[in-house]
Amino acid sequence: MKGNNKVRKQSMWRLAATLLALTLIAAACSPEDAGGTTTSAGETSTTEGETSTTVGETTTTAGEPMVCEATVGFIGPVTGPVAFIGGVQLNWFNYALDTWNEEMGYDFQMVEGDNQFDVAQSATLAQQFLDNSAMVASVGPAGSDQVDAAGAVFEAGDPNFTFISPSSTRSGITAKYTGMFRTVPTDDDQGPTTAAFLVEQGAQNVFMVDDQSSYSVGLADTTQEQLEAANVTVTRESVAQTVTDFSALVGTISDDTDFVYLPWQVAANGQIFANQMAEQSKDAVIFGSDGMDATEFSEPGSYLAAFAPDIAAIEGSVSILEGYLEQYDDTNTFGPPTYAAARVIFEAIDRVCQAGEVPDRANVQAEVRNTDQAETILGSPISFNEDGDLVEGQFFIFQIQEDGTKTLVP
Repeated sequence: MKGNNKVRKQSMWRLAATLLALTLIAAACSPEDAGGTTTSAGETSTTEGETSTTVGETTTTAGEPMVCEATVGFIGPVTGPVAFIGGVQLNWFNYALDTWNEEMGYDFQMVEGDNQFDVAQSATLAQQFLDNSAMVASVGPAGSDQVDAAGAVFEAGDPNFTFISPSSTRSGITAKYTGMFRTVPTDDDQGPTTAAFLVEQGAQNVFMVDDQSSYSVGLADTTQEQLEAANVTVTRESVAQTVTDFSALVGTISDDTDFVYLPWQVAANGQIFANQMAEQSKDAVIFGSDGMDATEFSEPGSYLAAFAPDIAAIEGSVSILEGYLEQYDDTNTFGPPTYAAARVIFEAIDRVCQAGEVPDRANVQAEVRNTDQAETILGSPISFNEDGDLVEGQFFIFQIQEDGTKTLVP
């Protein structure tokens, strides 16, 4: 009997221990805590033997929406000589941000930087963005000279900081900066496209004027090389962006000139040039680069190269355009690539969050490099090569009509 009692007691103790273990496991996996993880780091306070650790990372509990937070910057010429670029770019960035937050239920934040199309201001803004520890990436700057100024600061301060330009086209610039990408093609595409079109139009003599910016000089060099290789005679001149009286220069345009090529960034200057040509009865046709693609230049019959299509003709982008125009008055081809750049960054941040990581500059840049968008507002895929340039990119040619509208040239 004593032996049997001993066996029963041992069995009862084993049963009690098992029940206790099951109870603890059930508590650990209860609906209130299942899947929940709390990670914290930073300050520690101790009161009567109890330790509480606060400040740090995100607490995730089953049934709650994932918290995905980030700040993204914008640098562009919102004011200054090319405000027609920066104003539209800023509007498209804000539209992309607002629609993204609404779509995803996120609350991404932005910081606006107006560089006024100035290289020194671009560098200053870049440093301010680096000093903002919450900021993981930026859209802009717009122009290649401004990109150079900001890029040097980003590269020296934190190569993991990503910046995507929606309008810088200078060839080779992305290779200089670890964090630079762009959603437009390069002048290696623009120059040959322009030259080929002029040759197809039967050009024999082209009068070419650069505006002394690195963008303009590089593009003029590429286009001139292509034209001369096709046996087209090129007369090359140069004038500063600050000049607005071109009458003497216009007077040197020969009567047998077929086209005047202006790879300029200030479209208003292009219109002044066209007006002064008319005053001197110069009937050569103006061909402007992408920097001239603005309402400030509206000379009928002129041609323009553009790094983005008219999205009103892209079926999948019409609703995006309509939504934008419900909130903002106007747009131009500088806008949609800005929307595309913002979406690249937003989606990269989202992939970081979906992987259970807290977005930072390094992991966001890694995901930007992994971008592979089959469908975009631009009507063409977006992915990047090793340097950060578009794998697929092309320029489009438009002709300005009498009413100021532009028609795509097939």
